Amino acid sequence: MPGEGRTQSDTTPLLGKHKQQHHPIIRFHSSPSACSHSISSPLFLEMAAAISSSPTSRRFVFLGIDVGTGSARAGLFDEQGKLLGYASSPIQIWKEGDCIEQSSTDIWHAVCSAVKSACSHAKVEGEEVKGIGFAATCSLVAVDADGSPVTVSWSGDSRRNIIVWMDHRAVKQAEKINSCNSPVLQYCGGSVSPEMQPPKLLWVKENLQESWSMAFRWMDLSDWLSYRATGDDTRSLCTTVCKWTYLGHAHMQQMNERDSRDMEACGWDDDFWEEIGLGDLIEGHHAKIGRSVAFPGHALGSGLTPAAAKELGLVAGTPVGTSLIDAHAGGVGVMESLHEKEDDNEAICRRMVLVCGTSTCHMAVSRDKLFIPGVWGPFWSAMIPEYWLTEGGQSATGALLDYIIENHVASPRLANRAASQKTSVFVLLNNMLESMMREMQSPFIAALTEDTHVLPDFHGNRSPVADPKAKGVVFGLSLDPSEQQLARLYLATVQGIAYGTRHIVEHCNANGHKIDTLLACGGLSKNPLFIQEHADIIGCPIILPRESESVLLGAAILGAVAAKKYICLKEAMKALSAAGQAIHPSTDPRVKKYHDAKYRIFRELYEQQLSQRSIMAQALA
Repeated sequence: MPGEGRTQSDTTPLLGKHKQQHHPIIRFHSSPSACSHSISSPLFLEMAAAISSSPTSRRFVFLGIDVGTGSARAGLFDEQGKLLGYASSPIQIWKEGDCIEQSSTDIWHAVCSAVKSACSHAKVEGEEVKGIGFAATCSLVAVDADGSPVTVSWSGDSRRNIIVWMDHRAVKQAEKINSCNSPVLQYCGGSVSPEMQPPKLLWVKENLQESWSMAFRWMDLSDWLSYRATGDDTRSLCTTVCKWTYLGHAHMQQMNERDSRDMEACGWDDDFWEEIGLGDLIEGHHAKIGRSVAFPGHALGSGLTPAAAKELGLVAGTPVGTSLIDAHAGGVGVMESLHEKEDDNEAICRRMVLVCGTSTCHMAVSRDKLFIPGVWGPFWSAMIPEYWLTEGGQSATGALLDYIIENHVASPRLANRAASQKTSVFVLLNNMLESMMREMQSPFIAALTEDTHVLPDFHGNRSPVADPKAKGVVFGLSLDPSEQQLARLYLATVQGIAYGTRHIVEHCNANGHKIDTLLACGGLSKNPLFIQEHADIIGCPIILPRESESVLLGAAILGAVAAKKYICLKEAMKALSAAGQAIHPSTDPRVKKYHDAKYRIFRELYEQQLSQRSIMAQALA
């Protein structure tokens, strides 16, 4: 949990001796304030059930499965998009420097455990589940011709066959690829990130030749999950376009979403793969990276295989939809969560979704393709079919808050008090800030950080400056070891994250978008301070969804489309999503003036870093 430190070394699995256990420990949620799950999440299987009236055989239930950084989760939704119940099971992770790895075998076991537990506690029978959708982090999976794991680890451990999305081992390979100036790069903000798949593939080829030779399929994790469930290795336009440089718009004139069939993968740029030294991936009509693609929600194969159905406790043949990356599933689950539904097809283009967890992704769509330097995209049909997606992001947000809190001297005392009061560290910090504001007669909470400024690029800057070498900055430290000083630092970090989002929104609007409304989901969206600071700093209202598990809902929507309950993804989104609370910016002009000043300092901190980087480079030349 946030606030609790790890005792394991960075070279041991974070789940330690419990790594093979996927037995449920039931925990019902009494507080909505718990924030994101990071790779430091504890060992537990979370469960919540909002059990409706007794089930009937006629009930239509849709299952969404999401594999995040620290857990696999399953959520069951009814025909109104209401959560019936969900369960979560931890997954194993190894971290050694910039190398972060997982196991597909371990993940599948966790998925099966979560699905069975969710069905049990929601009192849903297997035959009531009419459609299934998968979402997952954009991690890279390697398997051989038999589907067995192929190691991607220096350790040689065959279990470790996944390079996790946040792994930064391939920075040099990304620089090499970007130096080629391939035309495909204009569709990912002008450069690939080390978090994308081509740099990671190039790293494996250059460093693990035996693994490179053994690998029969390279897959995004969400595509691997749907392949494991159905035996169909059709890839999603979401994963291939966003993380593999696939040109989805090659299908623009070919067909539309409602044709719902596999499409031959005609969007690979063979010259690109040849130029970067991965020409062998072209062989066999791109068999190793995807011979066929489909829109998200397209029904795969013949549905669940008998073997997968038995493992999941479901029925063979249950439709499974083509997958989404987890953040994009959050976008699908929340983009239509409005208090009043709008029929205008352009209205959706004025919204941006913030999917706030370990990291934050910023999703906006447009009818026209918009090339925005430093921001990923435009990606055609990568989230909502027939719309262009712009994807901004911050590589560490929930993870950064965990880091800031856990590494402060006051953290153990605060964590112990939170445990004794059966609440979260974040609730204590938020309450402490309220008390400090009153005691110090501060005009508003944000003013408590007038001397503390944070540049949140502790894991590089994904957008809009697209600088993986960027570093975090904390300005205004003192020798004060108190909990109050930690509260200020926590607030300044929240503000730094929000200034980063403001930078992304302003940059997108300066390049053709017209974003005026934000929708937020994910663990951090449950923190009222986090959301209010974002609203005040960006100057936009923020709408929260009715159902807090938006990523799971987005995955379940894929299942509903695969089951032919809806004719297309957008119709399913409108039918199954709904708005909850709306948070508006402060109307106090002093708040705006204050944040404008701090935002100026925020921007200057990065410019100063560039200048200092240049000075030191010259000194070492």
